[in-house]
Amino acid sequence: MGDEEKRNRAITARRQHLKSVMLQIAATELEKEEGRRESEKQNYLSEHCPPLYIPGSMSEVQELCKQLHAKIDVAEEEKYDMEVRVQKSTKELEDMNQKLFDLRGKFKRPPLRRVRMSADAMLKALLGSKHKVCMDLRANLKQVKKEDTEKERDLRDVGDWRKNIEEKSGMEGRKKMFESES
Repeated sequence: MGDEEKRNRAITARRQHLKSVMLQIAATELEKEEGRRESEKQNYLSEHCPPLYIPGSMSEVQELCKQLHAKIDVAEEEKYDMEVRVQKSTKELEDMNQKLFDLRGKFKRPPLRRVRMSADAMLKALLGSKHKVCMDLRANLKQVKKEDTEKERDLRDVGDWRKNIEEKSGMEGRKKMFESES
């Protein structure tokens, strides 16, 4: 057991040492990468952005403005071309994704809308010109006569509720109400 513990500790110590060495190497690589990026940035700026010279006379200033405007126009054209290329590539990607879905058999379901359609119109849409049966569902309903019940007649005879309240307000109204009930 003691021998195995020593072995495990040695393995753990070796792992720790390798891990620390790897981290040191990664740190130096990151520093080198950062230095390389900074030098590339400086090279690009020195190549594309020369130091600004401000002339003394008015005609030289106008000439400088014309040159700057020309450079701005070139940069805008490049920007527009890149935007068009990006839009074109995104459209191609969308088309390819749609083709991929079609090939796999997975279709995006469009949002369904509720459509109000009569039974006749639905059968005509499904069957086409074969549909000749009229589906008038109301024609098959029975006619039911409404019988006047005593309660309904009383409700109709009550009339305006305000008159009823005025009659029953006060003691006379309560007395009438109790007399009529008995």
